Amino acid sequence: MPVNDNTVNTDKKPYHHGDLRDALIAEGLCLLDSRDAESLSLREVARGVGVSATSVYRHFPDKQALMTALALEGLTRLGAAQRAAAEAAGGGKAGFAETGRAYVRFALANPALFRLIFASPALAPQKAAGGMHSEASTLLLANAAAAAAQDGGEAGIRAIQAWAVVHGLAMLMLDGQIPEDDAIIDQAIG
Repeated sequence: MPVNDNTVNTDKKPYHHGDLRDALIAEGLCLLDSRDAESLSLREVARGVGVSATSVYRHFPDKQALMTALALEGLTRLGAAQRAAAEAAGGGKAGFAETGRAYVRFALANPALFRLIFASPALAPQKAAGGMHSEASTLLLANAAAAAAQDGGEAGIRAIQAWAVVHGLAMLMLDGQIPEDDAIIDQAIG
């Protein structure tokens, strides 16, 4: 019996109602779990949601617009993870350290999404327009200001130092330069 190459994936239910934009973003995020952003296509995202490729263009005029939406959602999720980690640690210095650890762990758990947020041009227009306000940056600046008030120094420089440490550690681990090891994360971020 010949194989039909035009079979439909019956594991996924077609999209029928609700918010198509959110469904497309959710599908894009799922696809980023198994590939990099460059290899993601609008057609593939549409297929995963169960809509025609032209339906995507009602919400995202091009791939760049979808990548921007994915990066913004990723930044929101990073901020939420950092806030939860800081609250679980009780805030203060311990909470600040936990936001850094959460940053690295988020990067390791979501490498394609992390690279989309921080190593792609997806958010360049927002950054250039000065419109990049996120919970992650708010937490960083607030914690750096608290540390500077308590221990001295300039809050802006403390924020840069803290971000450089966690981002550098995340990239070294993602690029295989050092092992992905929780003990290293805990010891390097203090």
